[in-house]
Amino acid sequence: MRARLLRSSLLAAAVAVLLLGLPLLTAGCWLLQRQGHKELEEHAAAVHTVVVVQPGQPLPALRRRIERTLQEPGVARQIHVVVTAGSETLEVGPEPTGSTWGETVGDNGVTVVAVLPKSAVWRQVMLLALVVLGLAVVAFLAAAVAALVQARRLMTPLAALAENADRIGRGSSRLLPVHSKVAELDRVAAGLQRSADSMAEALASERQFASDASHQLRTPLTALSMRLEEISTSTDLDQVREEARVALHQVERLTSVVDSLLSRARRGRGTAVPVELQTLLVQQVEEWSPAFAGRGRRLVLAPHQPVVVLATPSALSQVLATLIENSLQHGGGTVTITARRTGGSAVVEVTDEGRGVPASIGARVFEREVSSSGSTGVGLALARDLAEADGGRLELLRARPPVFALFLNAAELPA
Repeated sequence: MRARLLRSSLLAAAVAVLLLGLPLLTAGCWLLQRQGHKELEEHAAAVHTVVVVQPGQPLPALRRRIERTLQEPGVARQIHVVVTAGSETLEVGPEPTGSTWGETVGDNGVTVVAVLPKSAVWRQVMLLALVVLGLAVVAFLAAAVAALVQARRLMTPLAALAENADRIGRGSSRLLPVHSKVAELDRVAAGLQRSADSMAEALASERQFASDASHQLRTPLTALSMRLEEISTSTDLDQVREEARVALHQVERLTSVVDSLLSRARRGRGTAVPVELQTLLVQQVEEWSPAFAGRGRRLVLAPHQPVVVLATPSALSQVLATLIENSLQHGGGTVTITARRTGGSAVVEVTDEGRGVPASIGARVFEREVSSSGSTGVGLALARDLAEADGGRLELLRARPPVFALFLNAAELPA
Protein backbone atom coordinates (compact mmCIF):
# COMPACT_ATOMS: atom_id res chain seq x y z
CA MET A 1 0.00 0.00 0.00
CA ARG A 2 2.78 2.42 0.96
CA ALA A 3 4.72 1.62 -2.24
CA ARG A 4 1.62 2.08 -4.41
CA LEU A 5 0.87 5.46 -2.86
CA LEU A 6 4.48 6.53 -3.37
CA ARG A 7 4.51 5.43 -7.00
CA SER A 8 1.18 7.07 -7.77
CA SER A 9 2.23 10.33 -6.12
CA LEU A 10 5.57 10.43 -7.98
CA LEU A 11 3.80 9.62 -11.22
CA ALA A 12 1.36 12.49 -10.63
CA ALA A 13 4.29 14.81 -9.88
CA ALA A 14 6.07 13.69 -13.06
CA VAL A 15 3.00 14.38 -15.16
CA ALA A 16 2.62 17.80 -13.55
CA VAL A 17 6.30 18.62 -14.23
CA LEU A 18 6.02 17.53 -17.85
CA LEU A 19 2.80 19.46 -18.40
CA LEU A 20 4.11 22.62 -16.76
CA GLY A 21 7.90 22.43 -16.99
CA LEU A 22 8.30 21.68 -20.70
CA PRO A 23 5.97 24.48 -21.88
CA LEU A 24 7.67 26.82 -19.38
CA LEU A 25 11.14 25.87 -20.66
CA THR A 26 10.05 26.23 -24.29
CA ALA A 27 8.44 29.62 -23.67
CA GLY A 28 11.47 30.76 -21.69
CA CYS A 29 13.87 29.73 -24.49
CA TRP A 30 11.82 31.63 -27.05
CA LEU A 31 11.59 34.71 -24.83
CA LEU A 32 15.33 34.70 -24.08
CA GLN A 33 16.19 34.48 -27.76
CA ARG A 34 13.79 37.27 -28.56
CA GLN A 35 15.23 39.32 -25.71
CA GLY A 36 18.76 38.69 -27.05
CA HIS A 37 17.80 39.92 -30.54
CA LYS A 38 16.09 42.94 -29.07
CA GLU A 39 19.07 43.89 -26.92
CA LEU A 40 21.38 43.42 -29.90
CA GLU A 41 19.24 45.81 -31.95
CA GLU A 42 18.95 48.33 -29.13
CA HIS A 43 22.67 48.42 -28.41
CA ALA A 44 23.59 48.66 -32.08
CA ALA A 45 21.24 51.65 -32.36
CA ALA A 46 22.64 53.17 -29.16
CA VAL A 47 26.24 52.93 -30.42
CA HIS A 48 25.18 54.46 -33.75
CA THR A 49 23.56 57.33 -31.87
CA VAL A 50 26.72 57.96 -29.83
CA VAL A 51 28.75 58.31 -33.03
CA VAL A 52 26.19 60.33 -34.96
CA VAL A 53 25.67 62.94 -32.25
CA GLN A 54 29.42 63.68 -32.26
CA PRO A 55 30.05 64.55 -35.91
CA GLY A 56 33.68 64.97 -36.82
CA GLN A 57 34.82 63.41 -33.54
CA PRO A 58 37.54 60.79 -34.08
CA LEU A 59 36.30 57.29 -33.35
CA PRO A 60 39.08 56.46 -30.83
CA ALA A 61 37.89 59.40 -28.74
CA LEU A 62 34.42 57.82 -28.63
CA ARG A 63 35.63 54.38 -27.42
CA ARG A 64 34.97 55.04 -23.76
CA ARG A 65 31.40 56.26 -24.37
CA ILE A 66 30.69 53.23 -26.59
CA GLU A 67 32.11 50.88 -23.93
CA ARG A 68 29.84 52.43 -21.30
CA THR A 69 26.90 51.81 -23.60
CA LEU A 70 27.82 48.10 -23.71
CA GLN A 71 28.22 47.79 -19.91
CA GLU A 72 24.48 47.47 -19.16
CA PRO A 73 23.15 44.32 -17.46
CA GLY A 74 22.13 41.38 -19.62
CA VAL A 75 23.91 40.16 -22.75
CA ALA A 76 25.26 43.63 -23.67
CA ARG A 77 28.74 42.84 -22.35
CA GLN A 78 28.99 39.96 -24.82
CA ILE A 79 28.22 42.20 -27.85
CA HIS A 80 31.05 42.98 -30.25
CA VAL A 81 30.56 46.11 -32.37
CA VAL A 82 32.44 47.37 -35.41
CA VAL A 83 31.94 51.09 -36.09
CA THR A 84 32.88 52.51 -39.51
CA ALA A 85 32.84 56.27 -40.10
CA GLY A 86 34.47 57.36 -43.34
CA SER A 87 37.91 55.83 -43.35
CA GLU A 88 37.97 55.12 -39.64
CA THR A 89 37.07 51.78 -38.07
CA LEU A 90 36.66 51.03 -34.38
CA GLU A 91 36.03 47.63 -32.73
CA VAL A 92 34.66 47.43 -29.17
CA GLY A 93 33.72 44.36 -27.10
CA PRO A 94 34.97 40.80 -26.79
CA GLU A 95 35.79 38.91 -29.96
CA PRO A 96 32.87 36.56 -30.70
CA THR A 97 33.37 32.80 -31.07
CA GLY A 98 31.08 30.17 -32.49
CA SER A 99 27.82 30.99 -34.18
CA THR A 100 26.49 34.48 -33.73
CA TRP A 101 23.59 36.79 -34.38
CA GLY A 102 24.36 40.04 -36.23
CA GLU A 103 22.68 43.43 -36.52
CA THR A 104 23.71 46.34 -38.80
CA VAL A 105 22.69 49.98 -38.38
CA GLY A 106 23.85 52.47 -41.00
CA ASP A 107 22.99 56.17 -41.48
CA ASN A 108 24.67 59.56 -41.91
CA GLY A 109 27.87 57.94 -43.09
CA VAL A 110 28.19 55.83 -39.96
CA THR A 111 27.79 52.07 -40.01
CA VAL A 112 27.55 49.95 -36.86
CA VAL A 113 27.75 46.17 -37.07
CA ALA A 114 26.84 44.46 -33.76
CA VAL A 115 27.49 40.76 -33.22
CA LEU A 116 26.24 38.64 -30.29
CA PRO A 117 27.39 35.02 -29.68
CA LYS A 118 24.46 32.65 -29.43
CA SER A 119 26.19 31.00 -26.47
CA ALA A 120 25.43 34.10 -24.37
CA VAL A 121 21.70 33.48 -24.78
CA TRP A 122 22.02 29.71 -24.40
CA ARG A 123 23.73 30.19 -21.06
CA GLN A 124 20.63 31.99 -19.86
CA VAL A 125 18.52 29.16 -21.30
CA MET A 126 20.61 26.65 -19.35
CA LEU A 127 20.13 28.66 -16.16
CA LEU A 128 16.37 28.60 -16.77
CA ALA A 129 16.52 24.83 -17.37
CA LEU A 130 18.40 24.36 -14.11
CA VAL A 131 15.76 26.39 -12.27
CA VAL A 132 12.97 24.28 -13.82
CA LEU A 133 14.87 21.10 -12.98
CA GLY A 134 15.35 22.28 -9.39
CA LEU A 135 11.64 23.00 -9.09
CA ALA A 136 10.91 19.55 -10.50
CA VAL A 137 13.16 17.93 -7.90
CA VAL A 138 11.45 19.94 -5.16
CA ALA A 139 8.06 18.85 -6.52
CA PHE A 140 9.16 15.20 -6.54
CA LEU A 141 10.44 15.45 -2.97
CA ALA A 142 7.25 17.18 -1.81
CA ALA A 143 5.17 14.50 -3.54
CA ALA A 144 7.23 11.74 -1.91
CA VAL A 145 6.89 13.32 1.54
CA ALA A 146 3.13 13.84 1.05
CA ALA A 147 2.79 10.22 -0.13
CA LEU A 148 4.66 8.90 2.90
CA VAL A 149 2.57 11.02 5.26
CA GLN A 150 -0.64 9.94 3.56
CA ALA A 151 0.47 6.30 3.53
CA ARG A 152 1.23 6.46 7.25
CA ARG A 153 -2.15 8.08 7.85
CA LEU A 154 -3.97 5.37 5.90
CA MET A 155 -1.91 2.29 6.74
CA THR A 156 -2.66 2.34 10.46
CA PRO A 157 -6.48 2.37 10.09
CA LEU A 158 -6.29 -0.07 7.15
CA ALA A 159 -4.23 -2.48 9.22
CA ALA A 160 -6.75 -2.10 12.06
CA LEU A 161 -9.64 -2.76 9.64
CA ALA A 162 -7.89 -5.89 8.32
CA GLU A 163 -7.32 -7.09 11.89
CA ASN A 164 -10.98 -6.37 12.75
CA ALA A 165 -12.14 -8.36 9.71
CA ASP A 166 -9.95 -11.29 10.83
CA ARG A 167 -11.37 -11.04 14.35
CA ILE A 168 -14.93 -11.15 13.05
CA GLY A 169 -13.96 -14.17 10.94
CA ARG A 170 -12.63 -15.87 14.08
CA GLY A 171 -15.90 -15.12 15.89
CA SER A 172 -14.56 -12.39 18.16
CA SER A 173 -16.63 -9.27 18.78
CA ARG A 174 -13.81 -7.28 20.41
CA LEU A 175 -12.60 -4.93 17.66
CA LEU A 176 -9.77 -2.43 17.59
CA PRO A 177 -10.87 1.23 17.68
CA VAL A 178 -10.49 2.96 14.30
CA HIS A 179 -10.54 6.77 14.05
CA SER A 180 -8.91 7.59 10.72
CA LYS A 181 -10.76 10.88 10.04
CA VAL A 182 -11.24 9.49 6.53
CA ALA A 183 -14.98 9.26 5.90
CA GLU A 184 -14.84 6.12 3.78
CA LEU A 185 -12.61 4.21 6.21
CA ASP A 186 -14.67 5.33 9.19
CA ARG A 187 -17.84 4.07 7.46
CA VAL A 188 -16.18 0.69 6.87
CA ALA A 189 -15.08 0.60 10.53
CA ALA A 190 -18.62 1.45 11.65
CA GLY A 191 -20.01 -1.30 9.40
CA LEU A 192 -17.60 -3.85 10.86
CA GLN A 193 -18.53 -2.73 14.38
CA ARG A 194 -22.23 -3.16 13.59
CA SER A 195 -21.51 -6.63 12.22
CA ALA A 196 -19.53 -7.51 15.34
CA ASP A 197 -22.31 -6.21 17.60
CA SER A 198 -24.93 -8.20 15.66
CA MET A 199 -22.77 -11.31 15.84
CA ALA A 200 -22.24 -10.81 19.58
CA GLU A 201 -25.98 -10.38 20.12
CA ALA A 202 -26.71 -13.48 18.06
CA LEU A 203 -24.12 -15.52 19.96
CA ALA A 204 -25.41 -14.25 23.30
CA SER A 205 -28.95 -15.08 22.25
CA GLU A 206 -27.91 -18.57 21.16
CA ARG A 207 -26.02 -19.18 24.40
CA GLN A 208 -28.97 -17.97 26.46
CA PHE A 209 -31.35 -20.09 24.38
CA ALA A 210 -29.13 -23.15 24.89
CA SER A 211 -28.97 -22.46 28.63
CA ASP A 212 -32.73 -21.93 28.88
CA ALA A 213 -33.46 -24.98 26.76
CA SER A 214 -31.20 -27.22 28.84
CA HIS A 215 -32.86 -26.01 32.03
CA GLN A 216 -36.39 -26.28 30.66
CA LEU A 217 -35.74 -29.81 29.45
CA ARG A 218 -33.86 -30.89 32.58
CA THR A 219 -36.82 -30.31 34.91
CA PRO A 220 -39.38 -32.53 33.10
CA LEU A 221 -36.70 -35.10 32.33
CA THR A 222 -35.79 -35.28 36.01
CA ALA A 223 -39.42 -35.79 36.98
CA LEU A 224 -39.88 -38.40 34.22
CA SER A 225 -36.74 -40.21 35.31
CA MET A 226 -38.02 -40.45 38.87
CA ARG A 227 -41.39 -41.66 37.62
CA LEU A 228 -39.74 -44.39 35.53
CA GLU A 229 -37.68 -45.46 38.54
CA GLU A 230 -40.92 -45.88 40.49
CA ILE A 231 -42.32 -48.01 37.66
CA SER A 232 -39.19 -50.16 37.48
CA THR A 233 -39.31 -50.97 41.21
CA SER A 234 -43.06 -51.45 41.57
CA THR A 235 -44.74 -54.90 41.49
CA ASP A 236 -48.29 -53.62 41.83
CA LEU A 237 -49.89 -53.66 38.36
CA ASP A 238 -52.42 -50.95 39.25
CA GLN A 239 -49.66 -48.74 40.62
CA VAL A 240 -47.57 -49.36 37.51
CA ARG A 241 -50.48 -48.33 35.31
CA GLU A 242 -51.01 -45.17 37.33
CA GLU A 243 -47.34 -44.33 37.25
CA ALA A 244 -47.28 -44.98 33.49
CA ARG A 245 -50.26 -42.68 33.00
CA VAL A 246 -48.49 -39.90 34.85
CA ALA A 247 -45.30 -40.61 32.91
CA LEU A 248 -47.19 -40.26 29.64
CA HIS A 249 -48.47 -36.89 30.83
CA GLN A 250 -44.88 -35.92 31.56
CA VAL A 251 -43.81 -37.02 28.08
CA GLU A 252 -46.60 -34.90 26.62
CA ARG A 253 -45.43 -31.94 28.70
CA LEU A 254 -41.86 -32.57 27.57
CA THR A 255 -43.06 -32.50 23.97
CA SER A 256 -44.91 -29.28 24.72
CA VAL A 257 -41.74 -27.79 26.18
CA VAL A 258 -39.81 -28.67 23.00
CA ASP A 259 -42.55 -27.12 20.86
CA SER A 260 -42.48 -24.01 23.04
CA LEU A 261 -38.73 -23.73 22.64
CA LEU A 262 -39.02 -23.96 18.87
CA SER A 263 -41.82 -21.40 18.91
CA ARG A 264 -39.72 -18.99 20.96
CA ALA A 265 -36.79 -19.50 18.59
CA ARG A 266 -38.99 -18.61 15.61
CA ARG A 267 -41.36 -15.96 16.97
CA GLY A 268 -39.90 -14.94 20.32
CA ARG A 269 -42.79 -16.21 22.49
CA GLY A 270 -45.81 -18.53 22.54
CA THR A 271 -49.49 -17.69 22.25
CA ALA A 272 -51.42 -17.01 25.45
CA VAL A 273 -54.73 -18.88 25.72
CA PRO A 274 -57.26 -19.43 28.55
CA VAL A 275 -55.85 -22.08 30.89
CA GLU A 276 -57.62 -23.69 33.86
CA LEU A 277 -55.14 -23.56 36.74
CA GLN A 278 -56.61 -26.56 38.57
CA THR A 279 -55.64 -28.94 35.76
CA LEU A 280 -52.04 -27.75 35.54
CA LEU A 281 -51.57 -27.70 39.31
CA VAL A 282 -52.91 -31.24 39.72
CA GLN A 283 -50.53 -32.44 37.01
CA GLN A 284 -47.60 -30.81 38.78
CA VAL A 285 -48.54 -32.35 42.12
CA GLU A 286 -48.82 -35.79 40.50
CA GLU A 287 -45.44 -35.43 38.83
CA TRP A 288 -43.50 -34.13 41.83
CA SER A 289 -45.17 -35.96 44.75
CA PRO A 290 -42.96 -39.09 44.41
CA ALA A 291 -39.82 -36.94 44.53
CA PHE A 292 -41.01 -35.24 47.73
CA ALA A 293 -42.10 -38.55 49.22
CA GLY A 294 -38.64 -39.94 48.50
CA ARG A 295 -37.21 -37.25 50.74
CA GLY A 296 -39.83 -37.67 53.45
CA ARG A 297 -41.64 -34.48 52.53
CA ARG A 298 -45.08 -33.56 51.20
CA LEU A 299 -46.39 -31.50 48.29
CA VAL A 300 -49.88 -30.16 48.98
CA LEU A 301 -52.34 -28.35 46.71
CA ALA A 302 -54.66 -26.19 48.81
CA PRO A 303 -58.33 -26.22 47.82
CA HIS A 304 -59.36 -23.24 45.75
CA GLN A 305 -62.11 -21.92 43.54
CA PRO A 306 -61.79 -22.53 39.77
CA VAL A 307 -59.43 -19.99 38.24
CA VAL A 308 -58.80 -19.43 34.52
CA VAL A 309 -55.76 -17.42 33.38
CA LEU A 310 -54.37 -16.20 30.07
CA ALA A 311 -51.01 -17.95 29.56
CA THR A 312 -48.98 -20.21 27.32
CA PRO A 313 -49.63 -23.69 28.76
CA SER A 314 -46.10 -25.02 28.30
CA ALA A 315 -44.53 -21.84 29.71
CA LEU A 316 -46.91 -21.79 32.69
CA SER A 317 -46.15 -25.47 33.42
CA GLN A 318 -42.43 -24.69 33.28
CA VAL A 319 -42.78 -21.79 35.73
CA LEU A 320 -44.77 -23.92 38.19
CA ALA A 321 -42.32 -26.82 37.85
CA THR A 322 -39.40 -24.47 38.50
CA LEU A 323 -40.99 -23.13 41.70
CA ILE A 324 -41.77 -26.66 42.93
CA GLU A 325 -38.30 -27.96 42.09
CA ASN A 326 -36.76 -24.92 43.78
CA SER A 327 -38.65 -25.79 46.98
CA LEU A 328 -37.60 -29.43 46.63
CA GLN A 329 -33.92 -28.59 46.23
CA HIS A 330 -33.54 -25.63 48.57
CA GLY A 331 -36.58 -25.69 50.87
CA GLY A 332 -37.78 -27.90 53.69
CA GLY A 333 -40.89 -29.43 55.18
CA THR A 334 -44.25 -29.38 53.45
CA VAL A 335 -44.63 -27.41 50.23
CA THR A 336 -48.04 -25.79 49.81
CA ILE A 337 -49.48 -24.47 46.56
CA THR A 338 -52.40 -22.05 46.69
CA ALA A 339 -54.28 -20.30 43.90
CA ARG A 340 -56.80 -17.48 44.04
CA ARG A 341 -58.27 -14.74 41.94
CA THR A 342 -58.01 -11.09 42.95
CA GLY A 343 -59.90 -8.74 40.65
CA GLY A 344 -58.51 -9.02 37.12
CA SER A 345 -55.51 -11.05 38.22
CA ALA A 346 -54.80 -14.54 39.48
CA VAL A 347 -52.11 -15.43 42.00
CA VAL A 348 -50.38 -18.77 42.52
CA GLU A 349 -48.26 -18.98 45.68
CA VAL A 350 -45.67 -21.64 46.45
CA THR A 351 -44.35 -21.78 50.02
CA ASP A 352 -42.45 -24.25 52.18
CA GLU A 353 -41.24 -24.58 55.77
CA GLY A 354 -37.53 -24.26 55.08
CA ARG A 355 -34.96 -21.65 56.05
CA GLY A 356 -35.95 -19.43 53.15
CA VAL A 357 -33.89 -17.20 50.90
CA PRO A 358 -30.61 -15.87 52.38
CA ALA A 359 -30.56 -12.13 52.91
CA SER A 360 -27.37 -11.87 50.80
CA ILE A 361 -29.24 -12.83 47.62
CA GLY A 362 -32.81 -11.91 48.48
CA ALA A 363 -32.88 -8.83 46.27
CA ARG A 364 -31.14 -10.65 43.41
CA VAL A 365 -32.74 -14.08 43.60
CA PHE A 366 -34.21 -13.73 40.09
CA GLU A 367 -30.93 -12.71 38.46
CA ARG A 368 -29.07 -15.20 36.31
CA GLU A 369 -26.15 -17.03 37.91
CA VAL A 370 -27.32 -16.04 41.39
CA SER A 371 -27.66 -19.07 43.67
CA SER A 372 -27.11 -19.96 47.29
CA SER A 373 -26.21 -23.64 46.84
CA GLY A 374 -23.95 -23.93 43.81
CA SER A 375 -26.70 -24.46 41.22
CA THR A 376 -26.73 -22.77 37.83
CA GLY A 377 -28.91 -19.88 38.94
CA VAL A 378 -30.88 -20.09 35.68
CA GLY A 379 -34.18 -21.56 36.88
CA LEU A 380 -35.81 -18.62 38.66
CA ALA A 381 -34.46 -16.12 36.11
CA LEU A 382 -35.90 -18.17 33.27
CA ALA A 383 -39.19 -18.62 35.15
CA ARG A 384 -39.52 -14.85 35.57
CA ASP A 385 -38.81 -14.33 31.84
CA LEU A 386 -41.47 -16.89 30.90
CA ALA A 387 -44.00 -15.27 33.24
CA GLU A 388 -43.31 -11.78 31.86
CA ALA A 389 -43.60 -13.08 28.28
CA ASP A 390 -47.25 -13.93 29.07
CA GLY A 391 -47.89 -10.54 30.68
CA GLY A 392 -47.47 -11.78 34.25
CA ARG A 393 -44.77 -11.44 36.87
CA LEU A 394 -42.96 -13.58 39.40
CA GLU A 395 -42.14 -12.14 42.83
CA LEU A 396 -40.61 -13.17 46.14
CA LEU A 397 -43.26 -12.01 48.63
CA ARG A 398 -41.46 -13.24 51.72
CA ALA A 399 -37.95 -14.54 52.27
CA ARG A 400 -38.47 -16.57 55.52
CA PRO A 401 -40.34 -18.81 55.23
CA PRO A 402 -40.20 -18.33 51.47
CA VAL A 403 -43.30 -17.38 49.51
CA PHE A 404 -42.99 -17.13 45.74
CA ALA A 405 -45.99 -15.61 43.99
CA LEU A 406 -46.86 -15.90 40.30
CA PHE A 407 -49.23 -13.14 39.13
CA LEU A 408 -51.16 -13.81 35.91
CA ASN A 409 -53.90 -12.12 33.93
CA ALA A 410 -57.23 -13.74 34.80
CA ALA A 411 -59.75 -14.81 32.18
CA GLU A 412 -63.50 -15.35 32.46
CA LEU A 413 -64.75 -18.83 33.28
CA PRO A 414 -66.33 -20.59 30.30
CA ALA A 415 -70.12 -20.50 30.39
